[in-house]
Amino acid sequence: MATPKVTLKLLINKKTNKVLFAEAGKDFVDFLFTLLSFPLGTVIKLLSKNRMVGCLGNLYQSIEELGDAFFQPKIGKATVLNPKIPFRPSEGGFVKGVITYMVMDNLEVKPMSTISSITMLNKFNVQEVGALEEKVIELGMDEGLNLLKASLQSQTVLTNVFLGA
Repeated sequence: MATPKVTLKLLINKKTNKVLFAEAGKDFVDFLFTLLSFPLGTVIKLLSKNRMVGCLGNLYQSIEELGDAFFQPKIGKATVLNPKIPFRPSEGGFVKGVITYMVMDNLEVKPMSTISSITMLNKFNVQEVGALEEKVIELGMDEGLNLLKASLQSQTVLTNVFLGA
């Protein structure tokens, strides 16, 4: 069974090979907001120790290898390794679906409008509209995990994940 994909439109400055911002719908914004609700143990488990930044993967592995006798009787290592996600939105998700959102390269989320798009172009000092390129991408499980990892390491997440910069 194929995993669901989320579509995202990137506005790229071809001269600098940077994502200026992405045009995103509810599905992508809900995905981003869900990342903040994950307990750290879940994040490490999702990324696996091979993809984990720093030494948290080592900490996770040491807990896996530690015998049950070292944990409090009613706690156990499963409490740390497989934490319960404290908040799961109902079927409605986090944000309203009738709005298009602007997601910046650093994952800042704003409602999108024509005026906000023009303001962003001015902010990035875009002189030539011909230097801009629209790229439609599909985000699946692998891209989602890469996005999670990049968000822990970088301020240019969309550029790093989708342009390989």
